[in-house]
Amino acid sequence: ESVRKFFLPLWNVYSFFVTYANIDGFNPGSAPAQEPASDLDRWIRSELEQLVKEVTELLEEYNPTDSARRIEDFVDVLSDWYVRRSRRRFWKSENDQDKLSAYNTLYTCLTTLSKLLAPFAPFVAEEMHRNLVLTAYPDAPESVHLAGWPKADESLIDKELSEAMRLARRVSSLGRAARSKAGIRVRQPLAKVLVKTRSAKEGEALLRLASQVSEELNVKEVTLLN
Repeated sequence: ESVRKFFLPLWNVYSFFVTYANIDGFNPGSAPAQEPASDLDRWIRSELEQLVKEVTELLEEYNPTDSARRIEDFVDVLSDWYVRRSRRRFWKSENDQDKLSAYNTLYTCLTTLSKLLAPFAPFVAEEMHRNLVLTAYPDAPESVHLAGWPKADESLIDKELSEAMRLARRVSSLGRAARSKAGIRVRQPLAKVLVKTRSAKEGEALLRLASQVSEELNVKEVTLLN
């Protein structure tokens, strides 16, 4: 169960990154530093920093079970939402700022994960560290187990964006279920999806990420019901 629910999704994300980074010649050691270019990047970085904060606190309380579960939950959203929603950014031919931001963001997630995973899955963490870090930064610690523990950058934690993305994922899940119940496949475009939120604040949050929902459900417009 651990292999199916955690290690395979993690390794698939890692392999996805390595495959396309090699194709595009992406080198994190020479890539210019930049702020996340999209809400999707800002969201996953917020989730990552929150993860570092929570895992550190839980381990300091000698609670490895809950800290491991937090890591598992993060890998799930990284694989099932961030990478899936970002695939076209990696696939496109032009190496623009959006594509570079996607590479930098996913690289940061994977290298940070390798450090957080070191106490739980030492050999997987070591393999990821040696391939992702040592190839780009020869002066880095030769082992992930000699590297410093990550510190959360709380300035990157955006709770409003996290809640908005959680709502967008929930609406997308309900929309796919509605399509399935009606026998209309996602490949068939529809004019709009009608959503009734619990409050005006939720409606504003959903509209911020309406493009994510419309692309996920293959609809032209996200419309709020009063």
